[in-house]
Amino acid sequence: QARRAGGGPRWLPWLGLALLPLAVPPAAAPAACPSACYCVATPELVQCRYERLEEPPRELPAAVQNLSIAGSNLSVLSRAAFAARPLRDLRLLRLRHDNIHTIEDMALQGLPALRTLDLSHNPLLSVAAGAFAGAPLLRTLQLNQALLAAPLEEQLALALRNLSLRRLELAGNALQALPAALLPPGLEELDLRNNSLQRLAAAELRSLDAPELRGLRLSLGSNPLSCDCGLRPFLAWLRGAAANRVLDARSLRCAGPAALRGTALLRLRPEALACARGDGGEPAELETASYVFFGIVLALIGVVFLMVLYLNRRGIKRWLHNLREACRDQMEGYHYRYEQDADPRCAGTP
Repeated sequence: QARRAGGGPRWLPWLGLALLPLAVPPAAAPAACPSACYCVATPELVQCRYERLEEPPRELPAAVQNLSIAGSNLSVLSRAAFAARPLRDLRLLRLRHDNIHTIEDMALQGLPALRTLDLSHNPLLSVAAGAFAGAPLLRTLQLNQALLAAPLEEQLALALRNLSLRRLELAGNALQALPAALLPPGLEELDLRNNSLQRLAAAELRSLDAPELRGLRLSLGSNPLSCDCGLRPFLAWLRGAAANRVLDARSLRCAGPAALRGTALLRLRPEALACARGDGGEPAELETASYVFFGIVLALIGVVFLMVLYLNRRGIKRWLHNLREACRDQMEGYHYRYEQDADPRCAGTP
């Protein structure tokens, strides 16, 4: 009995643990997610995926920091598209696969803290000059597979002129040349993977060496590099001071000609890059120039020949007259012999 009095029932601690949640006041419920979206982990991360939205949701939590809208049909980002409720803490906005084709002026108004904007996989057709003016802190712009529907280099150049971008992604846009107009001063990373670049010409390399782009690093993988003599300036640049500026330099491979297909660029020697005829670039330009020069030479020879004929026209006329007289005499001789042979009186003459 003493043991029972001193120890007490053994189930009392377990009863206390079971009643503990009832004694603690419940935590404040997180803000409700939009009806067409769902929140992941916290209301600060809102994802709206594969919903048939035609405009951004208006009932977003005010404290949201990362917003992803994918698989919708936004079509046009109109002025102040996200300003129905101020999102002053939004830092990352992903709008992938949303069929966006037009971005109007001040479309990002009300997003003062936005630093990363992803517009990849949208068929962009029109970008207003002030499209990104509402996001002064924008540092990363992703436009992967977003420039295939129309040439937008000039429009984007105007839209980016007042931004201080640090990273620009243009992968998968079938670009055939370096988009120099889209490289704002101070840009640090440029993603050009999976495009249609065959080489970087000498003029493009000079633009990359400009003082305002000295810190720029590039990604050039999965481009069909043509390893002919037109690639020599880029190969020399790659091995020189720019050795650390191409992040995937060691993985760059030749796409042609057939003899060098698959060869690592850094293993090539400049003398191995032969000039192929008619394959574009510098060799084709040299061939065209040679044909033009040959045509000019032939034209000069023709002009000289005509001048000689003109200056000697009297002698040529006299020569033609003498030739005609000689031919006439010869024909008269043939005619006389024919008549003699045809005369029956002369037929029996031995």
